[in-house]
Amino acid sequence: MTEEIKANAIYTTEETQKLLKISESTIKRMLKKGLIKANKVGGQYRILGKEILRLVSPEVEKKAIKSYLNLKNKVVDTINKW
Repeated sequence: MTEEIKANAIYTTEETQKLLKISESTIKRMLKKGLIKANKVGGQYRILGKEILRLVSPEVEKKAIKSYLNLKNKVVDTINKW
């Protein structure tokens, strides 16, 4: 049974390891190289779900960026018409 990764949820490194099915050394290496963005809280890393989703599905990130840029362009066009 696979668990759904929630974009706005916060995961520990252990939870992230289980979701991605990777070893402890791999998660440490990914954090050290900056492949996963995380915040350190009390000596432990916290990882946003959207970071995990980005790793699993880069297409989702590309769609989100495209959607954001389209919206931004509409807002800029509206403002420029004023």
